[in-house]
Amino acid sequence: MARGHQKIQSQAKAAEKQAKMKKQQGHSANDQKKAAQKALVHVCVLCKSQMPDPKTYKQHFENKHPKNDMPEELKDL
Repeated sequence: MARGHQKIQSQAKAAEKQAKMKKQQGHSANDQKKAAQKALVHVCVLCKSQMPDPKTYKQHFENKHPKNDMPEELKDL
């Protein structure tokens, strides 16, 4: 039953290869989602959209809410 022993060795080798691949990938998708969520620090006062920086927030406000007055934090940009 040489094949039985070869099968066990092959499975062990494949599992080791999978572990190395997983280790090389580093962060999981959940970690990336959490990091992306932390980056969204500016929140629109009208529609509650989240943006990563004040420049994007100002562009959003000018495009999506042109009839409303600009918030104070965006006027000096």
